[in-house]
Formats: sequence, C-alpha cells, structure tokens
Amino acid sequence: MFLNRSLRFQTFTLLAILTGTTGWAGITAAQGITPSPAFTAEQLLALPTGGWVTNGGNLYNQRYSPLATINRDNIKQVRAEWRTHLNGSGMKPQTSGQGQILHYAGTLYAVTGENDVFALDVVASGKLLWSYEAKLNPENVLVCCGWVSRGLGMGEGHIYVGQLDGKLVALDQRSGAVVWSIQAEDPHQGFSITAAPLYYDGKVIVGFAGGDMGIRGRLKAYDAKSGALIWTFHTIPGPGEPGHETWPQDNDAWKYGGASIWQTPAIDPELGLIYFSTGNPAPDFNGATRAGDNLYTSSMLALDVNTGQYRWHFQQVHHDIWDYDAPSPVVLFDAKYKGKLRKAIAEIPKTGWVYILDRKTGKPLLTIKERPVPQEPRQQTAATQPYVIGDAVVPQEIDIAPEGVELVNGGRIFTPFWDVPTIYKPQMAVNWPPTSYDPETNRLFICAMDNVGSSTSDQKEEFETPGFKGMWLGAGGSARPGIARRGVFAAMDLGTNKLVWRQQWSDSCISGSINTAGGLVFTGRNDGRLTALDKDNGRLLWEFRTDTGVNAPVTTFEYRGEQYIAAFSAGTMFFSTGIKGDSVWLFSLNGTLEQLPPPAPPAGPGAPPPPRSQTENAAPEAAAAAPAPVTAPPATPPAAGSNQTPVDLARGEEIYYITCMPCHGDTGQGGPGGGAPLTKALTMNDIQTILKTGRNAMPEFGSVFSGEDINSIAHFVVEKLLDY
Repeated sequence: MFLNRSLRFQTFTLLAILTGTTGWAGITAAQGITPSPAFTAEQLLALPTGGWVTNGGNLYNQRYSPLATINRDNIKQVRAEWRTHLNGSGMKPQTSGQGQILHYAGTLYAVTGENDVFALDVVASGKLLWSYEAKLNPENVLVCCGWVSRGLGMGEGHIYVGQLDGKLVALDQRSGAVVWSIQAEDPHQGFSITAAPLYYDGKVIVGFAGGDMGIRGRLKAYDAKSGALIWTFHTIPGPGEPGHETWPQDNDAWKYGGASIWQTPAIDPELGLIYFSTGNPAPDFNGATRAGDNLYTSSMLALDVNTGQYRWHFQQVHHDIWDYDAPSPVVLFDAKYKGKLRKAIAEIPKTGWVYILDRKTGKPLLTIKERPVPQEPRQQTAATQPYVIGDAVVPQEIDIAPEGVELVNGGRIFTPFWDVPTIYKPQMAVNWPPTSYDPETNRLFICAMDNVGSSTSDQKEEFETPGFKGMWLGAGGSARPGIARRGVFAAMDLGTNKLVWRQQWSDSCISGSINTAGGLVFTGRNDGRLTALDKDNGRLLWEFRTDTGVNAPVTTFEYRGEQYIAAFSAGTMFFSTGIKGDSVWLFSLNGTLEQLPPPAPPAGPGAPPPPRSQTENAAPEAAAAAPAPVTAPPATPPAAGSNQTPVDLARGEEIYYITCMPCHGDTGQGGPGGGAPLTKALTMNDIQTILKTGRNAMPEFGSVFSGEDINSIAHFVVEKLLDY
C-alpha cells in the first residue's frame, strides 16, 4: 500500500523534526540541493543504487543497476510520476537529445543539445531548481554531426559540462552559477566536446571531438577545483613519439589526423589506468595522403590516469578508409577466461565486432587474427586487418545486390574503393550509443544499425590541410543505396563472443541501454517509446510513449525507498520523426500518468506541431511554467524565380552548414547521417518542396523554418553549393 507522495514527505519531515534527525540527505535536498562530495574511487566504482553520479553508472561504464524493485513481474504497472519541460531548450532542427541524466540526493541533472544544463527536484514533481544557458554562438560551433551533448560530470559540489564551442565549464551544483570556465580548445580549428566529462580523484577528464573536421585528437585532465590543466595525451603521436612512424614522414597529415574521442572513458583504480577508444583518421575516405596504419586512430587505449602517459593500445582497423571508428564507450568487467579470472575490457565499434582484451596488457582474451584483405594501392590500404573470431552484431556482407549495382567483393567488410562508388557493409553498425553490461550473465547489450555504405574517394593524392569550415571527409557517398536501414538490438556473451539473442527493428537503434538486476533492459525508440525488454530473450515486456524520440540511455536510482527511472525525451536530428522535444520524464510503480497517444498525422505542409499535453506534470505550476516551442506557421515559399520572398544567400548558407551538412555533407555529396547526394537535377521547386514536406527518411522543415529561410536555403544549394 502506497501513501500519497505529499503525505509521505510531510510524515517523514514531521518525524525528522520530532526525533531531531538531520543527517538524512533527502531532507536537505527537499529544502535545497545537496552538493556532491569529492567522491572516492570506491564510491565511484560501486554499482549505482541511490545515485547515478557518473555518465556510465560507475567507473567501469557498465550501466548496470543492482536495483530490482521494478522487475519482470511488475514492470507493466510502471507509469509516469511527472513530466517537466526544459524551457524549450534543444528543440532547434540541428539538435539531438543524447545526454544521460545524473542523480544525486533527490536532484536530477540534465543537459540538452544546446548544452544548457538543468537541475530538477525529484520530489517536487520535477520542479526546475536552476538552469544554466550555454548561449552557444553558431559561429563558434563547427561540428560534423549536429548539436549534442552526451552528458555531464559531477563531483566536489560541481556539475561539469563540455561544450560544442570547445569550453569546459564547472557549475555550482546548488545554484547553477559558473564556478570556472576555460576555453579548452579552439572551435575554429575543428574542436568540440560532445562527451560527458568524468570526475575522478580531484580531476575532470574529457576527450575532444572533431575528427571529421581535421583535428589532432586528445584527452585532457583538469583540476576539478580550478580548471587548471594537469596533463594532455594526443591520440595522434607526434615526431619522436611511439607510433609516429605509422604516419607519412613527408607531410603534415599527423597534425590533422583525427582520432577524436566521442565518449566518456572508464577507469580501473586498482591498476591506475584510464581507458577509451578513438575515432577514424582524417580525411575519412581518402587514405592516399596518409600512408601507414595511422595510430592511434580506430583504437582502444590505456593511459596512466595520474600522468596521462601511454601504457598500451589495440588498433581495431588499420589505415581506416571506411569510417569504421569506435565511438561507443569502452566497458570494463571481470570474468573467467580459460578458467582464470581476468580483468577485461570490451568495445564494439562500427565494424560490428566486439573486441575483448585483457585490460592490464591490451592483448586479446578471445582470438583476433590478422587476415589479408583486398587492396587498392591508390588508397594505401593496409595489407591485413584484425578479424574477431566470433559473431558480428550485424551482417558484414551484402547477400543480394541492389538493383543497378554491381557488387565488389560481395560488399564485404574492408572492401576498398577509389573513383567508382562502391557499396559495403557494415556502415555505422554501433555508433555512439552506449552498451550495457550484465555482471550476472557476462552479457553485453548492444544497440546497432544494419546499413549499407556507399563511398568514393575525392582522388586527391597530394596532401592538403583542412579548411575547418566544413567536414574534411575526402569524398564519401550516399548511405542506403536502395537498401532500407534497420535497427538491431542484441545480447552478446562475452565469454564466447557469440550472440545470445538478436532482434531487428524497422527503424534505427540510436539510444543505448541500461540493464538491472530486475531482469530488464531499458532502451528508447525514435518514435517516442521507452521500452523494457527481458534480459534473457529480448522479449518486449513494457512500453510507454513519450513526446518524441528517447535517444539517450535512461537512468535508474532508489530514493526514499522507491525505485525510479528518469528518461530524456528530446529526439534526434538523425533517424527520427523530425519532431523535437524538451521533456524529462520520471517513472515509478507509484506513477499515475498514462502514456501519450500516438502522434496525429501532420495537418499539411507548414502546419505547426501539435500542442503539448496538459496532463504532463503532477505539479500545475511546473507545467504552466514550461513554454511551448516558438514555431510560427511559415509562409508558403513561392515558385522558383518569384520575387515575392526575399533571398538571403548568407542566411541560406548558415542554415545549410548548421542543419543540412550532417546528413548531406559540406559539398552536398553525402555526410555521416546518410543523406542523399544533391545533384544539379534538383530544381529550386524540388528543394523547397522537400524542405517543406520531407521525403523518405528526411523530416519536414516547414514547421521549423520560415518561407524566407526555405527560399534562401534552396537558392544557396542551387546557386552556390552545386555550382561547381
């Protein structure tokens, strides 16, 4: 029998006053935010119960909770306690909501794609306690793949946020006020921060993104109190450093070689090592000017956590020309191999294999063999590649050729290309979405995509420095050449590297997961559903429809004896319905709010999005304070050549490079999001109509941009972008 939430709180507060209780963190949190301590290694390593204080749940990045109050038997009873809007933050077309929520002592901490940070009260129905506005200047956000943040760091009474403009900021946990802010790297040199910072032993550690822009990747550690730099590790070794010999000695390719870090590292305090994986070399699809294996791109690495000194590496792909980088977080675990308990590390990248290594040495715990692969001398391809002897989570070849396409090498993994468009698998496999590890069964739960890539090189054989305005891809191509993309969710046995179960979805899996001792795996869907699967077999046990795509892993914790699940429903600019949101939802067995109905079909081109539900929050004042998104119905763009709608080519260029480039690329010939190449066959009217109403996987932008903006984008594409 459950008491009313308000009555329960009043009862406990009265008991605390009568008994003189002052040490319970919940009472402090009810009156004001309880700041986090300088967490010890033991606290950060413990499995999360009352809090979720690191992005990965603990230092091992396992995203496993030992809580079992919510379980297979009662999951169908779970309802929402409340929903709170985050002031419309993150609802611009270029944003994605991928940040995992943190929890400490009754307060949730969330970050949006605009890098704005919010503190919400668990008890007071999601009341916003404070907010921090990053106020990103678009001129200082030069990113490959849209505006995003994948989470926050916490420790010593601070919330740490990395920003797309290259800043690292520490906020006062009680007020949201800026304690310190540093310009960690120059965004105009291609740098950004998408990963959640990690607090450990008085340090804040964060990696830098921008490999597709031509950066030299790096991981840095800062003093948690002051922001002073402690150490830097460059993921591309310079002259005199081990690994530099894997880059050309007659050009400066190493200075712009990529190997960005997209995610939060893991730490083994006993070994004193920090672990992470890296992105592909740059330029992505042209290897002609970067002969060699290109260390430490597409690799797993271990460093001394106190000094940043190199300890070991394992390269998953030599001389990558396929965008086979490793953006998903590494996971640490202890398990028996050949009868002996080993300290292990696993990571699954875009190749679709799980690489399982000894985390002391970096040597494979299960067999990985170097095998010869097809060659393209103009691409300087590596003679061999590491093959994992085990199951791939997605197919690594194309069984049936698409209409009008002649397969090369069966479209298998590591199929090279040059001047002729060539399709291959996998394209994407596991991107940034975090996996979750189950210590009960030694299984890894994986969110993946089965997709076909199509690539060519720009055929440049002389080294050129990147321009830092657009993506430095070295050509590229269109994804999904006549083959539909599908999502894959799977469980992999890390003792054997064999699939336990696997299921396909009709849409992409781009959300990550957590799993619990209650026998559940939680993962989000692009259509707005939060789902719970049975860990044993993947069977769908529960679903709840939110506003829009749940594209961040959820967080679970126990507070005042009750287990909660917090979810961020914001959508993504990739693989989504195009509808954006700004909602944090809280779920429990005591919730009373039902799921939202399926969205109604759009009223027509240019129609504004439907209004938000009025039954969104148990606290009326919180619901009333949440403003609706500002999306005035746009005017209908005129026919091509009409002078009724002004044309602003500079505005069209600005919107293209912020919103369109991640899918269509900086030259219009295709980007990481798999947008179709833009050709001169497209008329002004074609572009305007597609922008307004959408087509295939592309969402409509008629409810986002005005008629003037749509007209300006169309003119920019036709008159400037495609005028080559």
